[in-house]
Amino acid sequence: MPVLNRWSDADAAAAVAHYGAQGIGEALALRTYSARLLGADPQLVLHGGGNTSVKTAVTGLLGETIPVLCVKGSGWDLATIEPPGHPAVRLEPLRALRVLEALSDEAMVAAQRNNLIDPAAPNPSVEALLHAFLPHTFVDHTHSSALLALADQPDAAEVCRRVYGERVVLVPYVMPGFALAKACADLYEQAAERAAATGVELEGMVLLQHGLFSFGATARQSYERMIELVALAEQHLASGQRALQPVLLATRPAPASRLLPLLRGAIGRAAAAAGVRRHWLLDLRDTPLARSVSDDLRLDDWARRGVATPDHVIRTKAHPLVLPPAPADDDRAALEAWCAALDPALAAYAADYQACFERQNALVGGIKKPLDPLPRVVAIPGLGLVGLGRSAVDAAVTADIAEAWASTLLAAESIGRFAPVGEADTFAMEYWSLEQAKLGKAAEKPLARTVVLVTGGAGAIGAATARAFAAQGADLAVLDRDGAAAMAVAASCGGRALGLACDLREPGQVADAFAAVAAHFGGLDIVVSNAGAAWGGRMAELPEADLRASFELNFFAHQRVAQEALALFRAQDGQPAGTGSSPSRRLGGQLLFNVSKQALNPGPGFGAYGTSKAALLALVRQYALEEGPAGIRVNAINADRIRSGLLTEAMIRERAAARGLSEADYMGGNLLGAEVRAEDVAEAFVALARLQRTTGALLTVDGGNVAAMVR
Repeated sequence: MPVLNRWSDADAAAAVAHYGAQGIGEALALRTYSARLLGADPQLVLHGGGNTSVKTAVTGLLGETIPVLCVKGSGWDLATIEPPGHPAVRLEPLRALRVLEALSDEAMVAAQRNNLIDPAAPNPSVEALLHAFLPHTFVDHTHSSALLALADQPDAAEVCRRVYGERVVLVPYVMPGFALAKACADLYEQAAERAAATGVELEGMVLLQHGLFSFGATARQSYERMIELVALAEQHLASGQRALQPVLLATRPAPASRLLPLLRGAIGRAAAAAGVRRHWLLDLRDTPLARSVSDDLRLDDWARRGVATPDHVIRTKAHPLVLPPAPADDDRAALEAWCAALDPALAAYAADYQACFERQNALVGGIKKPLDPLPRVVAIPGLGLVGLGRSAVDAAVTADIAEAWASTLLAAESIGRFAPVGEADTFAMEYWSLEQAKLGKAAEKPLARTVVLVTGGAGAIGAATARAFAAQGADLAVLDRDGAAAMAVAASCGGRALGLACDLREPGQVADAFAAVAAHFGGLDIVVSNAGAAWGGRMAELPEADLRASFELNFFAHQRVAQEALALFRAQDGQPAGTGSSPSRRLGGQLLFNVSKQALNPGPGFGAYGTSKAALLALVRQYALEEGPAGIRVNAINADRIRSGLLTEAMIRERAAARGLSEADYMGGNLLGAEVRAEDVAEAFVALARLQRTTGALLTVDGGNVAAMVR
């Protein structure tokens, strides 16, 4: 889809009015508006990429006018940026730095921070000096895929000159920072002199193998110049076409739900060997764009070329890992061979990464410490491109950038040859401390990198449990018979949580739900088997159909869920029996069950419920016994008297009245004299999940009930 001019005078005026009511001046308001226009277009900017600035003035404490550069700050995304995302830096001190011959990164960052108007503001962009050295009021910078297809050619300067004439400044690749800022300023001034002599107005600047700048006196002018310059690149690319060379693939390859857990487990083993955290999430892109690259015979060559722009290397590494084609779904031998190829492929990738690090680190004096050697993008012919991340959102960001790489590569190949920066420049960017800082160093939450599935997720306990795990950093799959309610709970968990309709009494629906979770996240780590319902009546008069219905939901549904979960856990371990690797390299897994106090302290008139829950408790113990050697922990919660679908408000009123108690006294009828909430049960599930050396346990959450005590 071609890039579109989305400027609206009405929307711009609305932005000025909106931000003006907050005391924001017109220049910064329009800067915010046009920056968000750029950030909203993934063909221009992705996930924190790009830069925008405006030169304006603020009033100092003594009433003096201070010229400032408001430039995008660290940690802000152009798609959602607000005025604080363009911190104001004193302009003249920045411009004065241009007389220096060199400036270290540390000194540059310090100079920028020392000149912030608000000392608490985020760090200005690493390209702040580049923006400051240019004379224009508004400056925009993107990593347009179309532009990069021109700028990543062996003869990029000649190609760009044919497309743009003298309308742009051409800047050979220079590492971002002070040196790039000086080079851009020098080349701009030289081009400006030539332009003045010929009557041509400079509209932008192409940083070869890096990106595109536009500038202007107004926000609209700079924005529209960006759109026009990108459109010219697109028009040039439209003239080039080159046929694909597809790989011969299986007619019906194994689905992602089968292959991704195998890959995730192999990544976990490679991570353990590298001494980093084992759990990673996956995001598959099987779009026509992704498949155009993954399924092409030139994939091995393309994968070694490099990133579309060096900025991407911190997300994707320099190269994707290329795996053998996806095996046929009905060919067990081929599937086993594909699985057997995973560990050697990852080991070879890590060895290549380490060799590259050693080569390049030696050239810079051996001062760098190696990052982890795991790939961040995996290309699988017949399946697509897979992004890796510490969370589902992180994996999706990586996959987005992988698709941008694919788009740039294919476009570049259509008119010539994709030739991005080489190994040395890519290494310099990947190991640049200012670039690594963009990823943040905040400590991960306790359950980060884990995928948690909760059944009965739309009920009181299920919803509270899903949110409790999400608060601890987990990614959530929420299953419930009410699909709309499951999706609503998932939405409340944030991230890329998945809500699915699933009747646990239907084996096909359970299998489909687990397959959807595996395809969405790449695997599974924890299952909270929570769904249940109570059937009333004395056992002597109980219809057999009611007893069977109770066992179907309160026992067999849990068994069905456990079997599907264990199949995924074993796939991630890469062995049919789940015992093929040492405990330190396994991903393992957890089964957590909501048993309830009825298994230990049955109540009259609830025999169908109590007997099925007693059977469930036996099932928990059996799984703990059988799955411990595979590193799979199995535990349960014994909860009582929780406001939920089992204990409705009407039931609470009736039972309280029958006992001559207030509702509060009835709900607090335990040793602690306090009502137990769904959130208390949720916290107990989270606590069990974090107990690394506990299995076969039954944790009581009932405020104290002697009759239901385990011992």
